[in-house]
Amino acid sequence: MTANNPAWKSTILVPVFAPAVIVTLLLVIGTIANPELAGQAFSATLGYITRTFGWFYMLAVAIFLVFIVLVASSRWGNIKLGPDHAEPQYSFPAWFAMLFSAGYGIALLFFGVAEPVLHYASPPVGAPETLDAAKQAMQIAYFHWGFHIWAIYGLVGLVLAYFSFRHGLPLSMRSALYPLIGERIHGPIGHVVDVFAILGTLFGIATTLGLSVAQINAGMNYLWPSIPVATWVQIVAIAVITGLALISVVAGLDKGVKNLSILNMVLAVALMLFVFIVGPSIFILEAFLQNTGSYLNNIVERTFNLQAYTRSDWIGNWTLFIFGWTIAWAPFVGLFIAKISRGRTIRQFVFGVMFVPTMFTFLWFAIFGDTALHLIMNEGYTALIGEVQNDTAIALFKLYERLPLTNIVSFITVILIVTFFVTSSDSGSLVIDSLASGGAMVTPAWQRAFWAILEGAVASALLLAGGLSALQTMTIASALPFAIIMLIAAVGMWRALVIERHQDASLRHHMQASRTASGNLWKKRLAGIVNFPEHEAVQRFIETTVNESMQRLARNLETQGWPAKVSYDPDLVRSYIEVIKPDQLDFIYEIRLREYARPSFAFPQIDPGDSREASYYRAEVFLRRGGQTYDIYGYDQQEIISDILDHFERYLHFLHISPGSLPWNMAEHDEMLHQPLPPDAAGSTVGEDPPRA
Repeated sequence: MTANNPAWKSTILVPVFAPAVIVTLLLVIGTIANPELAGQAFSATLGYITRTFGWFYMLAVAIFLVFIVLVASSRWGNIKLGPDHAEPQYSFPAWFAMLFSAGYGIALLFFGVAEPVLHYASPPVGAPETLDAAKQAMQIAYFHWGFHIWAIYGLVGLVLAYFSFRHGLPLSMRSALYPLIGERIHGPIGHVVDVFAILGTLFGIATTLGLSVAQINAGMNYLWPSIPVATWVQIVAIAVITGLALISVVAGLDKGVKNLSILNMVLAVALMLFVFIVGPSIFILEAFLQNTGSYLNNIVERTFNLQAYTRSDWIGNWTLFIFGWTIAWAPFVGLFIAKISRGRTIRQFVFGVMFVPTMFTFLWFAIFGDTALHLIMNEGYTALIGEVQNDTAIALFKLYERLPLTNIVSFITVILIVTFFVTSSDSGSLVIDSLASGGAMVTPAWQRAFWAILEGAVASALLLAGGLSALQTMTIASALPFAIIMLIAAVGMWRALVIERHQDASLRHHMQASRTASGNLWKKRLAGIVNFPEHEAVQRFIETTVNESMQRLARNLETQGWPAKVSYDPDLVRSYIEVIKPDQLDFIYEIRLREYARPSFAFPQIDPGDSREASYYRAEVFLRRGGQTYDIYGYDQQEIISDILDHFERYLHFLHISPGSLPWNMAEHDEMLHQPLPPDAAGSTVGEDPPRA
């Protein structure tokens, strides 16, 4: 969709949208028709995967963690996720609040008390309900929700942000396969990847919504016993949450998701401070430091521990379950945090995505989990164990019974559960809509609303049919192909970073002060600085002048034995030339229409009240390594071809200095570059102007 189209015009990519919706409906109908059979099939599949591929899950997660830490700590960490001049769109607190709320805010509320208590009562090794069991319970909780979880999310987010903002690819899961299949990501293979990403996200959100309303229902029943724990109450809760998510998703990322995320963090921190102050504060601080040290000391052993010699269901029910669920959710969370991370360096991204949320999580489990264990072990609140084993949804509310202001804190917790899930639902709707639109950054509100409503409808249908657990296991099983895709993406990103390093060396070697060229070029530069062209003018420039220049250059390259191809994309308004050399990285030079908000100093030339032209447009240069941040609108064919040749010459030097490249006769190529092209219809020639950056 072009920028000047009406806001309601669809951006749907039918080959992705239609299969995703059809498969969703068929799965829901099939589950409703026979939930028992569906549950058995999905559970059998899950059991087979955890038994057969458990080692692969653990090895893959370990590779994700090592890879993302090494990249961030290397000199590649200074590379920006976007052009070199890009700045972060959101402040660090707002950015952290959004990525954390979309990540696993609900998981902390659900498992913060329940998981330590359950591991204390039934540890994987050793006697239950002992001091050793308590230490082990906290180490396991830290391991399950620590660095590994955020390495999974962070890898997907980093790959997508890098290829999208640095290389101009769609902000979509298909872009993760670009190093493997190249431009074919825009075809059927890319469509299939995005369909799987939509299904995993949709059913992940729907099943989590069903589980979350169980905790909301338990909290409401605890506060107001007249409200029963019943399916109809949970259906009403889903309707309310969907309505709130609908308002937020229509408001958009800045007004809806960001503000709700900040509210989430304020409420979560308030609850933490309350429990810390009224609970065993000194014990919490001591336990936090000790548990963190134990986690770091045993992280390698736990990462590769598959209980190979003891063989129990514990590893599949807990560690593989959590890691598999996280991988299945990685397309959603990773794409969302990529969407909000443009302009940050790789090092900033990794630090923000991994270290900060992990420390917050450790503190959360220390405050809530260790408080629960302290009550059980030191104050005799052993009844909490049985209550949590019977219903994990009630764990947090039962903890509040031993704290002051029980009803008030419980009410705030219910509100926080609702707002956490509203944030996950609306951010999930934004992500799904972007996937269903081929990676479009801006989509109409009605499309985002459609996905928010569909999430609520699917959750309600499955809840009525009793099929939530079946779909939950299906979502985890879908993690297997995504783990493979993530490994491929990591290899591709490493290769792209190596290439970028050599490109930088080539650009430094060939840097020329080209924008000081003589003749009338300075007049055109001045016109480009103070004028703000409309969409139609820039589009016409790309369709005609740019495309014809590329065609002329391509014909000349062909005569020199360099296969070249020129393409024009009318939907995205971009024209590009590819020079294809066997066994080498192809050269790509692209001119793309870009939209920008009209600056205030443009108002003397253009009526500021004209809302139809609140933007202006540029014809910007893009190379394989990303946007070059300069505009060529107004150049003639001579100047456009000269600019292409400048970049092509640097490309040749890059091939010359790159490891594994074929030997090059640079003098021969220099001679070819400076030969005049055949006269065009007007009798002009190209290739004679000074090179320009």
